[in-house]
Amino acid sequence: MHIEPGVVDGAKIVLSYATATAAFGLAAKMSYDTIRKDGGAAALVLRSLATTALVFCFFEVFPHYPVGVSEVHFILGSTLYLIFGAGPAAIGLAGGLLLQGLFLAPFDLPQYGVNVTTLLVPLWAVSLLAKRIIPADTAYVDVTYWQALRLSTAYQGGIVAWVAFWAFYGQGFGAENLAQVGAFGGAYMTVIILEPLADLAVLAAAKLLAPYATNPLFYTRLHHPAT
Repeated sequence: MHIEPGVVDGAKIVLSYATATAAFGLAAKMSYDTIRKDGGAAALVLRSLATTALVFCFFEVFPHYPVGVSEVHFILGSTLYLIFGAGPAAIGLAGGLLLQGLFLAPFDLPQYGVNVTTLLVPLWAVSLLAKRIIPADTAYVDVTYWQALRLSTAYQGGIVAWVAFWAFYGQGFGAENLAQVGAFGGAYMTVIILEPLADLAVLAAAKLLAPYATNPLFYTRLHHPAT
């Protein structure tokens, strides 16, 4: 989902500053909800450290490859949400992306606003969708494949939509750009198919950790129904 350097440049990059500000506002709202409803500031800090480290590893260790206007990554955004909650997942996505730019890919830093918007806004959508499709009396370790698929599709589909927006905004609707955006969207279908399986595998492992369900590292909803 890293927009290739040069796709959005010049004066057009200013828009990403505004969208990133809005995305950080959503992240702040989700983080405040964690502090207020799900373990307090200490839980937010602990989970955010974990998610930041995981996201950094996702970017650097998991397979990733350039396709069209961007790169295909296995980011596992819905997995992070289910295990750690929306606030820590948002901080981890923004933090892991920033660490990668600072230490390994400085050429991506000018596009940070573009990329962080692409990551965070779909996560916010996932947090809203989860409230609609997962009953309040269901702990997240008990979600079905189809529920996980819908969350994954929402997150990865949101990424594809934002990448397409940035590509068309930056480079227009020429045939070559349309083909590159189409190639990227098609390649992301592999992520949409595989991520729910990763969700269920991680949730199955989390179910075995039920005796440690009070550990502040995990989202309370992971092992308990909503209260």
